[in-house]
Amino acid sequence: MKKVAIIGGGISGLYIASLLKQNCNYEIIVYEKNNSVNLEKGYGIQLSVNSIKLLNQIGFQKLTLEEKFNPNKVDFYSLKNQKKICDLNISTFNNADDKYTTLQRFTLIDFLKNKLPSNLINYNKKVIEVQNVSEIIKVIFEDNSSIECDYLIISDGIFSKTRSLISNKETKPRYFNSIAIRGTIDQKILQNIDHKNISLFLGSNLHSVVYPVNKNGQLNFVAILRKNLNSVELADYSLFNSEEFTSSTLLEISKQIDVNIIENLKEIKCFPVFVSTKISQPKNKNTFLIGDAFFAFPPTFAQGASQSIEVSHELYQNFKNENNQFNKERIKRTKMIDRKSRLNYFAFHLSNPLMCFVRNLIMRYLVKNKKFINSYLGKIYKN
Repeated sequence: MKKVAIIGGGISGLYIASLLKQNCNYEIIVYEKNNSVNLEKGYGIQLSVNSIKLLNQIGFQKLTLEEKFNPNKVDFYSLKNQKKICDLNISTFNNADDKYTTLQRFTLIDFLKNKLPSNLINYNKKVIEVQNVSEIIKVIFEDNSSIECDYLIISDGIFSKTRSLISNKETKPRYFNSIAIRGTIDQKILQNIDHKNISLFLGSNLHSVVYPVNKNGQLNFVAILRKNLNSVELADYSLFNSEEFTSSTLLEISKQIDVNIIENLKEIKCFPVFVSTKISQPKNKNTFLIGDAFFAFPPTFAQGASQSIEVSHELYQNFKNENNQFNKERIKRTKMIDRKSRLNYFAFHLSNPLMCFVRNLIMRYLVKNKKFINSYLGKIYKN
């Protein structure tokens, strides 16, 4: 039986652990640096059909209907005049069993965590060294404990310390010149939108998204604001937890977003957006990267969680090959989604009135063009 160590108890780590647990050829254990997996509420995610199909293989469809939502459309609005630009039917890619889904992140994490016996997750395990001796990998933790394994799966996020350890150099993501503001809001506060859909508001160097995360009237709010930060500000991560910085950011977005929304936001979090600059490939054939440790996308295609699931499933399918090189199609697909995410970011943040007018005309045409939709979205959703 091969021993598999999974570093990181996030979506990708817990998902691949659930898959490997079904295979008697592998003995698995998850190592999480924190004292628990993050079950904090108030953080919504979107899961497109390509990932729902994979999650349903481990029973995701059994979650109660109250715990998730299936929006049919994305409604686009202009922040400047609050008028609707157009709508995009995302349900066209659904089938009877697999549907575009929105929910709270903790609901998915809790589902994945409960798929595993409690003794398969070890907490307070921070990796400080990784050694390769012949075919065996030795992982040493900060508490002076260590383990030996046949395979090492690294899924400890975009700031992965383990990824830096195996490459013998610090691998840093790039600041995307953007600040994200997240929160929750009750649907009764928002009277002029369809609560059954995802609402996307386009502004000047700013866009915001509102969508339902359950059947209880709770909506997730996210705003992405272009903002330059210097190296000192980025190094001081406590800055983003300060009330002063959060208040100043909320004041800045309130110049375009309805003050009534800002005043009624709950569970507000503010943080810088980081993205990957390249796809990392470990030299050791028995070491693998998944999730944001593999590649982190800009947050403008809502594919972060879906791609974490998709890449993890692909690794599971290829695991017996003992090959850490994802095939060319995976690399090509990752780069394609990254390009489209960056294109969306550019289009969503236009500030020139003439360019906004042209963009809106083009959008109204494209969302009704089946050939374009099947190409632009279908190549991602139809995995």
